Amino acid sequence: MASAPLTRRQRDILDFFRQYQAQHGISPTLEEIARHLEVNKVTIFGHVAELERKGILARRAPRASRALELVDGASAPARAGLRVLGRIAAGRPIDAVEDEECIDLAELTSRGEDMYALRVSGSSMIEDCICDGDLVLVERRNTARDGEVVVAVLPDETATLKRYYRERGRIRLQPANSQMEPIYAPSVEIRGVVIGVVRSLGRPQG
Repeated sequence: MASAPLTRRQRDILDFFRQYQAQHGISPTLEEIARHLEVNKVTIFGHVAELERKGILARRAPRASRALELVDGASAPARAGLRVLGRIAAGRPIDAVEDEECIDLAELTSRGEDMYALRVSGSSMIEDCICDGDLVLVERRNTARDGEVVVAVLPDETATLKRYYRERGRIRLQPANSQMEPIYAPSVEIRGVVIGVVRSLGRPQG
């Protein structure tokens, strides 16, 4: 049976886990993982519990601080399809919250490991034929060219889907809706570039 897909945060934890073991020869503590990822220990505890449930990590002894270890053969779980990581705002930016599901869209691309999907919420990209309820297929990248449609995280940690343009001293995130104004920011974090759209057939027709 294929392993359950991992969330982005769980992959971050495993990446750090492997790096730490390679450098120090021992497993990191929950506090060290939390400090590295700049989140609280309770958040890490929940993700680690899920990784144990999925059979990726195992605990050698209860209550020991360095008791976690990678389960042999479980470091690269099978993929069941293309991951839908949550919603992305095509309108006002929304909190960048992961709400993962997995759908069988892998046949649409041969780059499943470097891709994910987001469900669109809002109408700021309708002139690019990206509408509320659609799925956008995103190539995971942290850079973009001017004019590409990107998943951008703003300095306040909200996320939005817009066309990306570099201007003097700032970034312009341009909606594809003539009724909406662009968003300007000194910098943004690029989480990926849209390479395709899967239409929602259930949305209301105008």
